[in-house]
Amino acid sequence: MIVNFAERAHNHNWELDPVTRSLLDTDFYKLLMLQFIWKHYPKTQVSFAVYNRSPTGPVDTFAPEELIAQLDHARELRFRRSELVWLAGNTFYGRRGIFEPAFLEWLENDFRLSNYTLSTTNGRFHLQFDGLWTDTTMWELYSLSIINELRTRANLKRLSQVGLDILYAKAKTKLWSKIERLRGVPNLAVADFGTRRRHSFLWQEYVVEAMAANLGPGFTGTSNAFLAHKHDLEAIGTNAHEIPMVLAALAPDDEALKASQYRVLEMWQQTYVGELRIMLPDTFGTTQFLEGAPDWTADWTGQRVDSKDPYIAGDEYIEWLQARGRDPRAKRLIASDSLDVDDILGLHAYFGGTLARGTTVADFRSAADFHDRRKWTLDRRIRFSAGWGTLLTNDFRGCDPSGDGGFDPIGLIAKVSAVEGRPAVKLSDNYAKALGPPSEIERYRRVFGAVGVSHTPVLA
Repeated sequence: MIVNFAERAHNHNWELDPVTRSLLDTDFYKLLMLQFIWKHYPKTQVSFAVYNRSPTGPVDTFAPEELIAQLDHARELRFRRSELVWLAGNTFYGRRGIFEPAFLEWLENDFRLSNYTLSTTNGRFHLQFDGLWTDTTMWELYSLSIINELRTRANLKRLSQVGLDILYAKAKTKLWSKIERLRGVPNLAVADFGTRRRHSFLWQEYVVEAMAANLGPGFTGTSNAFLAHKHDLEAIGTNAHEIPMVLAALAPDDEALKASQYRVLEMWQQTYVGELRIMLPDTFGTTQFLEGAPDWTADWTGQRVDSKDPYIAGDEYIEWLQARGRDPRAKRLIASDSLDVDDILGLHAYFGGTLARGTTVADFRSAADFHDRRKWTLDRRIRFSAGWGTLLTNDFRGCDPSGDGGFDPIGLIAKVSAVEGRPAVKLSDNYAKALGPPSEIERYRRVFGAVGVSHTPVLA
């Protein structure tokens, strides 16, 4: 796909250029989770809220009317017949028929996005979604991609056509330099996880096509279901923090609260099997999760690391598997938190490449080192994969010719804030990522503890 980004941005004068082109323009895990929610919690009421974890103001650069127009457009969308046929007939993770016919019929006839509440305070937007869990959950990705792209468009308007040319020339050069460092790396497994904080839909599509064309089997697919469908790529994703947050909020007492993190896994494996059984143990702290986990959880396919130092988390998971008599080499470790190319190369070498005897990660300081096959062996410790997000699809740092950093990515998130009127909480492995009322966070800390939790700056 060849897109003249500069010309398109310069000539942009459509009354409404939709950010969300399709309801399939979301992460694949949202569809898997939507089926889980439809199946088990069709009447549960929740609230979602948009939060900004960056110190700078993210959404005050465009008019509220622009956001309202995009949100209203998204609410009018329906799943297309071709999209439902793809969900019904495609093979995901080696299995056909992951989505039940009754669920797909519900998607076609009954699925609707909830209404929203938008307000402003001191020039900052406050966006919230209230309603049935089935009607609100999908707003997470749509709202984040809409806000991020509107912010992009507002910044594009202040550049001349020459400035736009320079912006995209620098961004393409930066992208290519990253891809070039990954080309030919043995046993590489990297996927696009960049929908929620992308620069724009067209830029994400450009990035995904560039990765697919140049990394071969090293590019395992994209989390974006629309792009996977359109370009015949693997759709990547399983589940997220949302489900354990909701089940925890529904727990009647502290004992049930502690047990809820494992109840999630029981219900998930009743719904899905095989490669879809990837644990995400950091919702209330990884270390306590592993210490109290039932033995059967070690039979799951792998673990995703999202808020802990991935080197520490990976070693912890490997030791946990070995202590339970499982072979880590048959499991998968997925890192997905604020990764860039250096992180991917280092983690791949450390866990999955892997290193020849006597070689250390420090020996890999250049692309040439990574392509020196004498430093590699097939004796991998665990199957390592990278979910590459913001710094794949929105790394315009240093590309703006005006130099004001307006295109730098921001840490915008949308999370469950309440369940049946009760506050929802996420602790994570990083104190800075905790979400919820302070009193509830304190209570959850008493129940789950804080072993292994650290203070780490939150990147976009």
